[in-house]
Amino acid sequence: MEAMNEFLADAVRGPKGQRRWPDELKARIVAETLIDGATVKGVAERYDMVPSHLSDWRRMAREGKLVLPNLDGVSFVPVAIDEPVATLLDRPEAEMGVIDVLKGDVTIRLTADTPAERIAEIAAAL
Repeated sequence: MEAMNEFLADAVRGPKGQRRWPDELKARIVAETLIDGATVKGVAERYDMVPSHLSDWRRMAREGKLVLPNLDGVSFVPVAIDEPVATLLDRPEAEMGVIDVLKGDVTIRLTADTPAERIAEIAAAL
């Protein structure tokens, strides 16, 4: 617990007693929420803070406003995006399928190249 108190010494108290958290400290605390098994509530309790405050910092990190350090136990998986395979529009019409929208006794048959927005409009109208 003594190490925790040392770590929290970086959080400066303002005139009304509220803590001011340096960005480096915020980033370290947010990074701890990314460790497997950690929860926002658990990490917030460890630092004697409200979980919603920590959630705000996590949002800042997602938006790129807070740079996170690399902590042990935090790992990121690289993402690879393949080139798209032939789309439905690249195939002859005979090979294209159909989409049946069913509601009770009503069946609406659409070609597979019908835009998703149009399908959603039809489904909402049923």
